[in-house]
Amino acid sequence: MPGFTGCRSWKMRFDYGYSEEDSLGKPYDLKLLRRLGPFLQPYRRLLAGSVLLVMGITLMELALPYFTKVAIDRYIVPTQESAAASNHAEGDRMRRYITVDADDPAVRRVIQRYPRLFLKNKDRVQIALEDFDRIAPPDRVDLRRRDLAGLSLVVIFYAAVVAANFCFNFVQRMLMEYGGHRVMHDVRVRLYEHVQQQSMAFFTRQPVARLVTRMTNDVQNMHELFTTFIALVFKDIFLLLGIAAILVVLDWRLALAGFAVLPLVAWATRRFSRRARAIFRALRVKVAEINTRMSETIEGIKTIQSFSQERANYDHFAALNAENYRLGMQEIHTFALFMPMIEVLGIIAIAILLFLGGLHVLEGVISLGSLVAALTYMRMFFRPLRDLAENYNVLQNAMSSAERIFALMDTEERLSVVTASPRADKTQRDTRGMLEVDRVAFSYTPGEKVLTDVSFTVHKGETLALVGPTGSGKTSLLNLILRLYDPDSGEIRLDGRSIQSWAPGELRTQMALVPQEPVLFSGTLRQNILGNGDEAAGEGDRNYLERIVDAANCRKFIERLPQGLDTPLVKGGSGLSSGERQLVAIARALARDPRIILLDEATSYIDSQTEAAIHQALLNLMQGRTCIIVAHRLSTARGADKIAVIRQGRVAELGSHTELMAARGFYWRLATR
Repeated sequence: MPGFTGCRSWKMRFDYGYSEEDSLGKPYDLKLLRRLGPFLQPYRRLLAGSVLLVMGITLMELALPYFTKVAIDRYIVPTQESAAASNHAEGDRMRRYITVDADDPAVRRVIQRYPRLFLKNKDRVQIALEDFDRIAPPDRVDLRRRDLAGLSLVVIFYAAVVAANFCFNFVQRMLMEYGGHRVMHDVRVRLYEHVQQQSMAFFTRQPVARLVTRMTNDVQNMHELFTTFIALVFKDIFLLLGIAAILVVLDWRLALAGFAVLPLVAWATRRFSRRARAIFRALRVKVAEINTRMSETIEGIKTIQSFSQERANYDHFAALNAENYRLGMQEIHTFALFMPMIEVLGIIAIAILLFLGGLHVLEGVISLGSLVAALTYMRMFFRPLRDLAENYNVLQNAMSSAERIFALMDTEERLSVVTASPRADKTQRDTRGMLEVDRVAFSYTPGEKVLTDVSFTVHKGETLALVGPTGSGKTSLLNLILRLYDPDSGEIRLDGRSIQSWAPGELRTQMALVPQEPVLFSGTLRQNILGNGDEAAGEGDRNYLERIVDAANCRKFIERLPQGLDTPLVKGGSGLSSGERQLVAIARALARDPRIILLDEATSYIDSQTEAAIHQALLNLMQGRTCIIVAHRLSTARGADKIAVIRQGRVAELGSHTELMAARGFYWRLATR
């Protein structure tokens, strides 16, 4: 904790939970994408359909500017041709002519009123654009009735394409979101299942915040990859290729002129990507530090306030937040510089296109509609470039999250199941429930032994008490018997069979642990006793749960609860007293009906009245079962059939209370001091 500089043990670890955040791999990795394949496989049709819709959406967006070209060239601006081609006396001077429909009665009436303005060219009747202005407005409408009809048809098609584009976008978005959510659902479930199956050694090394982040934030980041990035990238790539092809078809010289700025765009994008990634990495680390500091502050607020460390803690958080602000501003500065740069390059390209295209229109090389369409396509061309740059962080974020998720999935620390030894067949009825600990040694950290050469046997129905100083290894023995860890050497046998030859789940159905500080889960009291998966077990026998409640001495406090057994518990059962939580833990053990009971003395911090209720409940639980008790008080150990004195990780003495008192050894000194 900040402020306690004289004692190392008081200092908080500021790298806790995010030490790997600064060691990202590539922002994209094909191996990671391949590993996502099995998760994508069940939804490949959805994703493929979404991509096909993206292609359709892109084609429709590419068609819209072309409608503009058709409207301008065919129906709005008259075609340009030489006067000689129209049999006009002015020679080869280029003029614009409007071709009219002479078969239309209204048009014929206009021609009759202005005969000197119209020219007959084979089967066409035309009027020069400059002469068109000499005709009265109502007559102009009659002359261009066919053009107005064609223009109306183009507008209808344009509106239809826009409407279809809206529908395609809606369906595509729904398909992509549904597929993305299903994929992320499967990833999260697979990750959750994988984490649950790891050994306790795994959880000892992995901070809780890190595991929670993997299954929440990192999975959500990958969700954005499927629902946002993939659709946009496909669309942007299709747009770029389509626009480039159309520009070349319209006029390859204009296309080359407009693409002249692309080398500068590529250079700017590369510079932006490198800088953005460096800032992004640093920002992730700083955000993780802030989250960790907030978590530590909330969890340790009692200690912080007790030692008046609010100011020191605030100063450190303020420093972290200031650094986060600085990095955030760097990120904004990078985007603020890159985006206008792309915008300026796009404007330069459009200016080049406008100048050269204008010359070509004046020279009659291309039509005005083609120039307008080319300008529209060129403006569209730079939009996907900006989008791709903006989505670079989405890709980087998703890939770094995928890297972390698969790294966690690759971490395999499950307890192995070894082939049973010949002694595994010794399961006679009179030995069921017998537990043997044979020369067991164990260490949490290599080279730092917690237990050394520990041996004892507990027969069916016997009670063994483990006593000894704090830190001698008593709770570690319970962890080994429950096979939360495997010993470094030696063997633990249940009914003559090594517990390492049992599947962990099968072994633990034979045992029940009543810890000193029981953990209750969110849910009803009934679910905490029976378990979510076994709640229906009590429905077949209405007296089943009632017998458990009575045997665990829970009846009295349950009757006080507003909804009885269906009362919801929150925050680990914070609405119950510590004694009531212990009684629930005993009821949970009774519901399991185990052969082996493991008790980490449950009455150390309980008042005398509640202790009596717990003591009676424990007697009911222990009746007829093999029991091992970690006794923090010698008064608990006296009633045991055997007492094992654990000292410095070894069994210093073993025997009944009377035998150990008569030996006048370490146990005697503990009892008489």
